[in-house]
Amino acid sequence: MIPFSSQRGLGQDLATHLQNTHDNEHMELAHLRGAIAKDLNGAFAEWELQADALTNCRNYLYSLSVNPDPTQDALTREQYLDYVERVENALGLAGQPRAIVFHVKHEREHAHIVWSRIDTQAEKAIHLAFDHDKLMRVTRQFARDHGIELPDGYFRDEKGKQLSLYEKHQQDATGLTKEERMELVTDLWRRSDSAKALVQALGENGYMLANGDRPYVLVDTYGDTHSLPKLINDKQVRTKDVRAFLEKDYPSETLPSVEEAKKLAIEHRKSIEQFEKQRAEKEKFVEADARKVERRKEVLARIRAMKSRQLGEKRALEAQQKKERMELKKQHLKEATRVREQRKKVKAKGLAAFLGRVTGMDIVVKKIQKVKDQRRYAKYQVEKQKLVEKQSRSMSRLRERHRMQFLDAKRLVRAVDKVEKREVKSKETGRLKTARIRHRARKGVDHMPAIDMKRYEAVRAKVKPVEKRVEEKDKQVEARNLDQWRGGSVRLTDLFAKSASEEKDEGKEGRESFGEPKPKAPDQDKEQAKRRRQDRDKDRGM
Repeated sequence: MIPFSSQRGLGQDLATHLQNTHDNEHMELAHLRGAIAKDLNGAFAEWELQADALTNCRNYLYSLSVNPDPTQDALTREQYLDYVERVENALGLAGQPRAIVFHVKHEREHAHIVWSRIDTQAEKAIHLAFDHDKLMRVTRQFARDHGIELPDGYFRDEKGKQLSLYEKHQQDATGLTKEERMELVTDLWRRSDSAKALVQALGENGYMLANGDRPYVLVDTYGDTHSLPKLINDKQVRTKDVRAFLEKDYPSETLPSVEEAKKLAIEHRKSIEQFEKQRAEKEKFVEADARKVERRKEVLARIRAMKSRQLGEKRALEAQQKKERMELKKQHLKEATRVREQRKKVKAKGLAAFLGRVTGMDIVVKKIQKVKDQRRYAKYQVEKQKLVEKQSRSMSRLRERHRMQFLDAKRLVRAVDKVEKREVKSKETGRLKTARIRHRARKGVDHMPAIDMKRYEAVRAKVKPVEKRVEEKDKQVEARNLDQWRGGSVRLTDLFAKSASEEKDEGKEGRESFGEPKPKAPDQDKEQAKRRRQDRDKDRGM
């Protein structure tokens, strides 16, 4: 089994990659913990938010891929889980949020495990020191316990070299592995007795020398860049040896830039590849397949079910709230009826009623009853207002929950769009790789189509020395200043003052290093502005 690991960010890009079903016949999200969302995009977005809010960590994820040896028995899910738990215990990631994804590619199952490095309790990222060494030690122990044979490199404490993302893209787009490139360039280096012979041999195999961030960069026919010293698989050959070998006949300042070399590669590629045919193939190639339709159909079905559920929840809440209001009103009316009935029973009759009217007691009793009725009604209004406010808060919470569900549904749609775009890109990369392999086979080329060295030398001949480029830049600045002066936007005296100030700045560096303050420019008052306008009008001849 071969485990590969890395600390990384860009969780959304990783989630899209893991859900790509074009490069994998089957994808299964087998386990997800430490996240509210139940999908990879949502979980990784939560972990990224934790990293931004609690720490300054950018590589907030730890990604591990486990590829069992196809010549041995496949691992069971229990064995995968045992290995994962051993790894997280050894790295200090036990209990951290994680996701486990299984892929089936070319009828071979492998797993991807992604942990969040952010410890939310301590508000810091978990430091993973010597993680590759710990991973190899865990792998050896796991293999010994489960009877799995490992490559010899695991027992010599050698780290396996994993392709970078750029190298993997090069391999996927061209069909040429890094080992094949290194073997060819190393052979050309050993067989070349001069710099001209090496450059000519590289050109015949599709490479041309360019000058990038560092001298002696190779740009191939397909527009990819490579470091020449790194492609020479000889530990005795150093970067300084390569420079010493080439700098006499091919000084770095006489080489075209990487951009110029890539432009030449594009023009050369157009002459050897059948782009019109490829465009026609691409139009047929981007048709939606069954998996794409099924995935979008599933998401749309979830959205329709969500809308139906939200409508049902809203109607149920409205009915419940209406029932509560009617119940409160019913209780108030019932209490009022009970009071009226009770008053009828205790109402005075006969002589008592007559004495009540004569003495004025009836008026006092009615006023007391009216006050009680008003208090009871006021109490009802207060309870009604409280109920309305409570129901309003409940409805607001429901609307907010529905809005968040809607945003989550939109996020799922965006995630599906990203996965579909990634699948289309993977299909296009695979198609381009197949077309290039077929073209090389048709032309009988082992590596890459040769570079047109005449055009390369013509481009190289146009490369200007550094001194000449600086001189041309100074002339462009002078011409621009002159145009501005002629247009009236800059005075000639201002240009002189600016150049004089630049000369003085050189002598001021020593004083500024000791903290001496810079002299401040005087404020331009109205008289100075008026004088400048008059001088400008004179210069224009007005």
